Amino acid sequence: MTITKTMIAAAAALTAAFGAANADHHGKAKKDIVDTAVAAGEFNTLAAALEAAGLVETLKGEGPFTVFAPTDAAFEKLPEGAVENLLKPENKDQLIAVLTYHVVPGKVMSKDIAGQTLEVATVQGSTITVDATDGVKVDNASVTTADIKASNGVIHVIDAVVMP
Repeated sequence: MTITKTMIAAAAALTAAFGAANADHHGKAKKDIVDTAVAAGEFNTLAAALEAAGLVETLKGEGPFTVFAPTDAAFEKLPEGAVENLLKPENKDQLIAVLTYHVVPGKVMSKDIAGQTLEVATVQGSTITVDATDGVKVDNASVTTADIKASNGVIHVIDAVVMP
């Protein structure tokens, strides 16, 4: 996948806008999901996609949300040209569907689902399979880092982009 100048500019702008530390002196997360993801540095493609889809403000909202966040490396696994195609203005509805498929209403921590396989309703409207019986899989993606707390929910890092 080729990251375009527009994607880099959007990610840089988001990173510059959200440069503060994530925890206050009481250990509570003070950054929202978007700020937390941008600060991590491995979600530039996701940040650019959220911007293109007009979902930044939604995921900065009250929540709570659970986000299964694909890394830049996860986006690179998509077929060549797929990300660029999704980012085109004429494909905004498809991009929104893909991104909201990665979001579950509520705050679901890994301890809440340990040992279970569940069909969970996504913000996109369909269900996603979460299998926490041997590690954690979300459809065809593995959770590589779980329970990253944000002020309005939680992020679970995944190694693939899942499709509705």
